[in-house]
Amino acid sequence: MSSFFSPAPRPLSRRTLLRGAGVAIALPLLDAMRPAFAADKPEIPRRMIAIETNMGILPQFFFPEKAGKDYALSPYLERLKAFRDQLTVFSGVSHPGVTGAHAAEKCFLTGTPHPERGGFRNWVSLDQYAAEQIGNRTRYPSLVLGVGNEGQTLSYTRSGAPIPIERSPRKLFEKLFVQGKPAEVAANVEAIRQGCSTLDFVGYQAKRLSQSLSPADRQRLDQYFTSVRDLEQRMQSAEAWEHKPKPKVTATPPEDEKDHREFARQTRVMFDVIKLALETDSSRLVSVFIDTTVIHNITHHGNRPEVLAELRAKEEGQFDVLAGLLKSLSESKEAGDTLLDRTMVLYGTCMGSANSHSNMNLPVLLAGGGFKHGQHLAFDTQNNYPLANLFVSMLQRLGIETREFSTGKGTLRGLDLA
Repeated sequence: MSSFFSPAPRPLSRRTLLRGAGVAIALPLLDAMRPAFAADKPEIPRRMIAIETNMGILPQFFFPEKAGKDYALSPYLERLKAFRDQLTVFSGVSHPGVTGAHAAEKCFLTGTPHPERGGFRNWVSLDQYAAEQIGNRTRYPSLVLGVGNEGQTLSYTRSGAPIPIERSPRKLFEKLFVQGKPAEVAANVEAIRQGCSTLDFVGYQAKRLSQSLSPADRQRLDQYFTSVRDLEQRMQSAEAWEHKPKPKVTATPPEDEKDHREFARQTRVMFDVIKLALETDSSRLVSVFIDTTVIHNITHHGNRPEVLAELRAKEEGQFDVLAGLLKSLSESKEAGDTLLDRTMVLYGTCMGSANSHSNMNLPVLLAGGGFKHGQHLAFDTQNNYPLANLFVSMLQRLGIETREFSTGKGTLRGLDLA
């Protein structure tokens, strides 16, 4: 009796479409779309915290002098020395075309060029792009947070609309962990349902309108319908979460730091609540805008030694707080890994030098998340490498199939998985 070997079928892309007669139908997730033996493995939750401080960082105290793994720690990185092997430092990166000095702070997670121009419209931010794909896996698709007195946000919708921040750690704690009374839950559910009903009405009106539109406008309207359907699905997911009890934690609600001059202390309190949010898997995507406008005057130091010393002390405080966050994540265990192993922590600023208002050579680092760290990836400080390439790598690490984001057209060179 003859026998033959039948090779295993090639895995299908999760984006596989059936096409015919001008029709394309997306397939559901099939076994053939999973890597071999993936069905036997539980999902590993991947998370991201994206942090921007808006007044720059003194570059001479941040960037190492030597590239590679054997670089000597700079004064600021010395504050993070316990996590040297769990972070990568970047130099020579920026967002192409993102100019305008302080105006660039709104583009740190979007990479949208020329925010200083009239009629500027932002693109979707890194965290919200990810939330569209994986946000329904947790109670809160993303947490959009801020520290300080300014109301700026890092997070923008696909239409470029800013998403308001939550600045109170106490209110964030209550949102995450304080269960509403039955009447409050019922009211929230009804509000969500009313939102769905409103969408149904708007959709009906728009369909009637489409009969009198040009083909190009009909195409735009079809894109609108798609957005409406996506929003309906997110609302239905939100309704389901309202019926589930919130996680219980032993921590007590934090007290808000009211003095905006103490932005490092404010940041520390916010980071404590963020760690609880990740630990309870309440959300996997967090953005934090740290407003340090209170030190704006000393960022224009003019190389005066006494002003530089004051500014350095303020910025060292920020890195001490970041070290505290990394420490807390590394001490929290999850199925044999640490929370830091599964959480990418992006930290950076919109200006390479606040003193000169330069938007080139941005001080940026990435910690955790399961990458091969312990290195300084040094790119051309004059002809910068696209920072958004790092964002593509981060999206892929979250399990999102994409080869580009914003001005990034590939993954970041030199950053590999562990």
